[in-house]
Amino acid sequence: MLALSVTAHLYPRLEAESYGAGRLTKIRAQAVSGPACRAVAEELGVAEKLRAAAPAGTPAAATAVVETERVLASVIEAVIGACYLSAGFERTSAAVVEAFAEQIEEALERPVDFKSALQERLAQGGEVVLYEVTEQSGPPHDRTFAVVAMVAGAPLADGSGRSKKLAEQDAARRALASLGPAHSAAQ
Repeated sequence: MLALSVTAHLYPRLEAESYGAGRLTKIRAQAVSGPACRAVAEELGVAEKLRAAAPAGTPAAATAVVETERVLASVIEAVIGACYLSAGFERTSAAVVEAFAEQIEEALERPVDFKSALQERLAQGGEVVLYEVTEQSGPPHDRTFAVVAMVAGAPLADGSGRSKKLAEQDAARRALASLGPAHSAAQ
C-alpha cells in the first residue's frame, strides 16, 4: 500500500513513460525506504506512543527496540495497512502521500543511489565494484556495519551505517567523492 500510493502519486508527476521506469523505481524506493519510514514514524511520535503503551515494568532494553528503524518502519506499514482496511484505498493513499511528502521531495531533489552511480562510473572503464563487510558492532537491534568498496582487489573507500545497505551507500558516496567533483553526486 505504501509503495503503491507513492508510485501512483509519482507516475503522472514524472511523466514516467518519458522519464523512465528505472528512475521512477529508484525515486520510489528511496521515498519509502526504512530511513524514510523511520522519519515519518518519528514525526508522528510512534516510538513515544509505543513506549507509553508498554506494560509497567517493561525492561529498558525492550523499550529501546521501538526506536529502531526496522520496528518503526514495520509499525508505519502496519498502520497504513490498517487504515486501508478501515478507510479504503483513496483516503489512505492521500494520507500516505501527505505523510511522506517530505521524503518524496527529498528523493526527487537529492537521490541517494550512490551505489548505482559508482557502478555506472566504474563501468565506463570496465571496472566492477565489490563491497566487503569489515566490521559489525553493537547489539542486534542497533548494529553498525563497516564496509569497504573494492575495485580489482584494492580498497577504494570505506563507509559505515546502521545496515549493510546503508554502509555500502556510504562507501559508494565516499568513493565517488574521491574520484573528483564531476562524479561526486548520485545520478
